[in-house]
Amino acid sequence: MSFLSEINRIITGLGLPVETGVFSGKAPDEYVVITPLSDTFGFHADNRPQFETQEARLSLFSKGNYLRRKNEIVRALMAADFTITARLYVGYEADTGYHHYAIDVAQNYDLED
Repeated sequence: MSFLSEINRIITGLGLPVETGVFSGKAPDEYVVITPLSDTFGFHADNRPQFETQEARLSLFSKGNYLRRKNEIVRALMAADFTITARLYVGYEADTGYHHYAIDVAQNYDLED
């Protein structure tokens, strides 16, 4: 399963919708947007890549108390062996009524021959 597909499976398994585009109707009170951040190689002394690291930002948007959901997402990601690289309260969006919380995650993958 790919990196982004696995994150999507974890988030939807928590009962949160994952959104990727513009809403055609009313937006849900809670949702997550997944944004890929990087796809890099790890090098060793011979300058040949041995593994790749993929990173993504999960933006949680919530009109309610985001703290419970944030903790639930973090626990689920850590249980699936993802590395949490950053967590940040981005702010409250007064025009939409959403709290925006960002969770950056990474996963290392061995390169296949």
